[in-house]
Amino acid sequence: MKKRIMTALLGTIFAIVLGIHSASAAEIEVKITNITHGIYFTPLLVSAHDDATHLFEAGTAASVSLQAMAEGGDISGLSTDLAGVGADTVENPAVGLLAPGDSATANLDTLTGNTHLSIVAMLLPTNDGFVGLDGLEIPTTPGTYIYYLNGYDAGTEANDELINGGGTPGVPGIPAAPGGDGGTGGSGVTATESNMTVHIHRGNLGDTDGTGGASDLDSTIHRWLNPVAKVELTVQ
Repeated sequence: MKKRIMTALLGTIFAIVLGIHSASAAEIEVKITNITHGIYFTPLLVSAHDDATHLFEAGTAASVSLQAMAEGGDISGLSTDLAGVGADTVENPAVGLLAPGDSATANLDTLTGNTHLSIVAMLLPTNDGFVGLDGLEIPTTPGTYIYYLNGYDAGTEANDELINGGGTPGVPGIPAAPGGDGGTGGSGVTATESNMTVHIHRGNLGDTDGTGGASDLDSTIHRWLNPVAKVELTVQ
């Protein structure tokens, strides 16, 4: 009798533990759409992580890893940081740049403790702009949830709007205009910035002089206002 009672008790405990695990882990689908007119996203980084992790925080200085992503599209540092906290991460779901109007999808398993979602990618052509989602608490009720993401300025480089093949942290300039619609010969919009922390991006200024003026960006193509991305989060 005692053996049967003990067996039943252990079975009940196992069922409770299994239920707790199931309640704390879910499969999610994250669809990201570029809703800008002429801005491209560099390889995206999509991650489910714990509530203490932040890839960026508005109002604070950018980390070295964030600077590398925001100035040159390099997500390797942030990915390493996430691996160190046991995050579930998908790199580059678009398999390259995400063009205006296009979408990419990442599937994640929110393991125990990975209750928050973050997304980042550099915005091109910008000096140090990036699309970002910082630590969204993942809903636990099944369904599809819609969010719109802003473009941020990492605060690590002056927005001179000059296309010079840059992208290395600390080297001014924009790596490229992926649409092949950038200009040349700009004198530079600015050489300094007053806000050195992560903040909402003011958007590109640009001009209509393709071989001179202050900017190498085209104001009829590369200007943008927030939001810059739509996220459809499906919890199963």
